[in-house]
Amino acid sequence: MLVVKKLLQYTPCDVSDALVKYGVSNGGYIPNLVKQSGPDSTVVGQAYTVLYAAKSDPRPAIKESYIDIIPQGAVLVMALAPELQLPHAPYVRVNNALYGGLMSTRASYRGAAGSVILGRIRDLDEHRELKYPVWSYGVGSTAPGPVVKVVGINVPVEIRVQLMEIDKDFETIKVNAGDYIVADKNGAVVLNQGHPKFHDILEYIPKRVAADTLVSEDIKKGKPAAESQKQRRANL
Repeated sequence: MLVVKKLLQYTPCDVSDALVKYGVSNGGYIPNLVKQSGPDSTVVGQAYTVLYAAKSDPRPAIKESYIDIIPQGAVLVMALAPELQLPHAPYVRVNNALYGGLMSTRASYRGAAGSVILGRIRDLDEHRELKYPVWSYGVGSTAPGPVVKVVGINVPVEIRVQLMEIDKDFETIKVNAGDYIVADKNGAVVLNQGHPKFHDILEYIPKRVAADTLVSEDIKKGKPAAESQKQRRANL
């Protein structure tokens, strides 16, 4: 897709700068993720979402295997229901791993771009041997089956994130199926395809990168950073 091809030229930091420009104060950043495997290059794909809930949740378990239908080029975004999340470390109430090496093996075969797991994963060596990109909050050893079940595929997922404001416990980052995920060793950013300025954001990214390249060149020649930033970004 044209959007994916364009975004592959940039980093999550570049996308965040553009999102801040257009009113997304957190830059679309999904915090606390650690890159566990895969090359350092940028990964881009549309979100293929999977939602886990507690075994006691009244919603029925999805019988279809999510990993067997993951689309080519997609980024798996796996989350827990909000009541199983924590806005502070360890970020989830579930100690079982949600995702393992066999899932990456299948995702890699299907041509998926990567997996962003908002929870624990296991089988680190398998992910790394595959060179398949995986991000997670942490690691574990136990499969998810005893405690959670898949209750949604390609449904909106919410991520609870702690805020600096003392009068608020957390904010919610939303990821919809089809949103764009841009990730590398800096972490993962979500670019909501429904953002009212979506196309403006895409147009701004290369302009901002070009301006900051000039800022870097100025600083290397001894020009004050603040002066150069003001000048080079003046017409963006």
